[in-house]
Amino acid sequence: MKSNENTKSSTTDKIEGNSKIMSGKIKEETGKVVRSPSLENKGSDEVFEGRVQKKVGEIKKVFNA
Repeated sequence: MKSNENTKSSTTDKIEGNSKIMSGKIKEETGKVVRSPSLENKGSDEVFEGRVQKKVGEIKKVFNA
């Protein structure tokens, strides 16, 4: 399976995943501090999304995609 120009590299997915995890954790903690369940939930969702994207990058690396 070859990577084409429209496909993100595994490294890009892992970096973007880590970025989403970090920003999500910041939103979660900010939501807790300002007592905003909505912001806290958005942060939790973003952390989950980041973990999924990071895992996709790891899988791509295994299959050399």
